[in-house]
Amino acid sequence: MGDTRPAAAQGIAEQRSTPDRRGAVVAALMLAMALAALDSTIVSTAVPQIVGDLGGFSVFSWLFSGYLLAVTVTLPVYGKLSDTFGRKPVLVAGAVVFLLGSLLCALAWNMAALIAFRIVQGLGGGALQGTVQTLAADLYPLEQRPKIQARLSTVWAVSAVAGPGLGGVLAAYADWRWIFLINLPIGAVALWLIVRHLHEPQRQRAARARVDWAGALTVFACGGALLTALVQGGVAWDWLSAPSLALLGTGVALLVLFFLVERRAAEPIIPGWVWRRRTIAAVNLALGALGLLMVAPTVFLPTYAQSVLGLAPVAAGFVLSVWTLSWPISAALSQHVYRRIGFRNTAMLGIGTAALILFAFPFLPYPGEAWQPTLLMLLLGAALGLFQLPLIVGVQSTVDWAERGTATASILFCRQTGQTVGAAVFGAVANGVLAARLGGGGDLDSVTRALDSGTAAASTRRAIADAVHAVYLGAAGAAALAFLVLLLLAPRKFPVLKD
Repeated sequence: MGDTRPAAAQGIAEQRSTPDRRGAVVAALMLAMALAALDSTIVSTAVPQIVGDLGGFSVFSWLFSGYLLAVTVTLPVYGKLSDTFGRKPVLVAGAVVFLLGSLLCALAWNMAALIAFRIVQGLGGGALQGTVQTLAADLYPLEQRPKIQARLSTVWAVSAVAGPGLGGVLAAYADWRWIFLINLPIGAVALWLIVRHLHEPQRQRAARARVDWAGALTVFACGGALLTALVQGGVAWDWLSAPSLALLGTGVALLVLFFLVERRAAEPIIPGWVWRRRTIAAVNLALGALGLLMVAPTVFLPTYAQSVLGLAPVAAGFVLSVWTLSWPISAALSQHVYRRIGFRNTAMLGIGTAALILFAFPFLPYPGEAWQPTLLMLLLGAALGLFQLPLIVGVQSTVDWAERGTATASILFCRQTGQTVGAAVFGAVANGVLAARLGGGGDLDSVTRALDSGTAAASTRRAIADAVHAVYLGAAGAAALAFLVLLLLAPRKFPVLKD
C-alpha cells in the first residue's frame, strides 16, 4: 500500500499558503459548527409547541437522546473514514445527511417520525463535529491552532446562548418547523464554501485502505444498545427491569463481538494504537470525565436556579450561560500557558481548579443570591477552557495527517459518552437524594412541576438543593479523577511531531 503522507502534507501546505481560500474554509467550518451547536439547544424551548402539535409527551425526550446516540456512535466511524478518503468527502456527505434530516424533521407528521428524522440528523451531525475539529488542525500549524479552536469555541458558546432564545421566538411567532428549516440556508452556504474552496490532494485508489464496515456496524449497534440502556434506565423503566437487563446484556455481547471483529480487521474503525499510546489514552479518559462533570451545570443548574433561587426561566438561563462566555476566552489564552508549562500541566491546572469550584458549590448559602452560582459558573468556564483546548491541540499535534481524524474522533467520542453516562448516573443520584429527603416520594420531574405550579413546600425546595449539591459533589469527583488520570498516565511532555 503506497504512502500518501507526502502528498497530503503538500496539499495541506498549499491550503495554508492561500489566506483567502483558508479564510473561506474557516468560515464554512464555523457555519458547520454553528449548525451542530444550535441543533443541541434550539429544540429545547420549542418542546411544548412540538408536543402540542404532534403529541407524544411520554417519549419527547428521545428528540434529544436519539440525536445524541446517533452522533456519539458515528464519531469514530467518520474519523476513520476521513483518514481513509479525506476530510472533504466526509464533511460534504455529513452536511448533506444533516440537512436532509433537518428537512425531514420539518415535514414530520407525528412524534415517532420526528424522532426517527432526528436520528438521521444525528448521523450527519457526527460527521460535522468530528471533521470540523480535524480540519481545523489540518489548516493551521501548531502555533496557530489555538486561534482557530478559540473561534470554534466562540461559535459554540454563542450558539449555546442564542439557541434557546431563537427556538422560543420561532416557536412563538412562526412555527416550530422553522427550527429545522433554518438549517437549510446556513448549511447550503457552508456546503458551497467547502465545495468551492476546500481542496485536498488526490489519493490513489490503490493507496486507500479497506473500510471496516463490519466494525462500523458493530460499534453502532453496541453503542446504541448501551447508551439506550443508560439514557432510558430509571426513566422509562427500572434499572433492574427486563428491558434494562436485555439492553445491557446485548450491549456487552456486541462489545465482545466488536473486539473480535476489530482484531481481524485490516483497518479497524478504532485502531488499537488509540489506546496503546499513553498520550491519547490518557486524554480520552480525561475528556470522558469532562463529559461526565458537564452534566451537573447543563442539566441541573437551571432547575436549581428556578426552584431554589426563584429565578425566572430567562434569568436562570443567564446563570448557566455565563460559562460559555469565559470558556472561549480562557481557551484562546491557554496557548500562553501551555507554551510555558506544557500541555499536560496546563490541563491539570485547569481541571484542578474546576474540581475546587465544583466542590465549593454545595457550600453556597441557602437559598443564597443569584450572583453566587453565576460567579462560580464564570470561573468554571475559565477553568475548563484551560483544560480542554490544550488536550485537543496536544493530541492533534502528536499524530500526522493520516491518523488525525481517528485520534480527534476518539477524544470527542469519549467526551460524548461521558456526557451520556453522566446524565444517567447523576439523574439516579438526584432522584435518590430527593426520594430520601421527601420520604420516598417524588422524582425530579414531578417535584419541578409542583414548583412551577406554586404548590411545593419549603422542604421540597431544600430537597432539590440537596439533590443538586450531591450532583455537584459527584462532578467534583469526576474532575479529580481527570486530574489523577493526567498525573499518572499522561506523559509530562507530549510527543509533538514536527509540523
